[in-house]
Amino acid sequence: MPARLPDPCLCLVTDRRVGGDAADVAALADRVAAAVAGGVDLVQLREKDLPGLRLLELTIALKYAIGEAALLVVNERVDVAAAWPADGVQLGEEALPVAAARRLLGPDALIGRSVHSVDGARQAIADGADFLVAGTMYASRSHPGEAPAGPELIRRIAAFSDLPLIGIGGITAANAPAVLAAGASGVAVISGILADPDPGEAARRLKDAMRAVRS
Repeated sequence: MPARLPDPCLCLVTDRRVGGDAADVAALADRVAAAVAGGVDLVQLREKDLPGLRLLELTIALKYAIGEAALLVVNERVDVAAAWPADGVQLGEEALPVAAARRLLGPDALIGRSVHSVDGARQAIADGADFLVAGTMYASRSHPGEAPAGPELIRRIAAFSDLPLIGIGGITAANAPAVLAAGASGVAVISGILADPDPGEAARRLKDAMRAVRS
């Protein structure tokens, strides 16, 4: 049985080019560990340009840095997640089918699917995804030129699904509450944490804002 995501769930998506030296794996691991100490529950390792060996090395470094304090999923690279037992994978809409990833990783793997529409969400649910990452919520550096769907996309998906639903794209402590209020169980952040001089404090501000909605 895959691990359940907490509610609210704060997800950190890595980008080693944000807020540090892109070649310094140890520095990224330290920043991720600080963010986890500040309240991050789920880390998505998303470094699409890295070859398999370097991505595996980074997966190992992050796992040692965060221990059991947060879940770790690898973006799309099912082989890397299987080689060093991460908690699972995050699959894009054009990545391997959920069923194929499940066969390779086993029944206990946590498998997320990125969706950008209600139809995409329905398909991901039918395919057996454990959680959905939906976006783009707001304009963001990682998706330049992409028209944001806003929290309304969350509201429409939450109307027919009880899967954990994480909003992504331009998330800040100021707008995260609106995403949760629309029906999300969490938010995913890149620059809002990694671009901050103090990733731990940035994560803490976000988590406090999320908890305020739940209370």
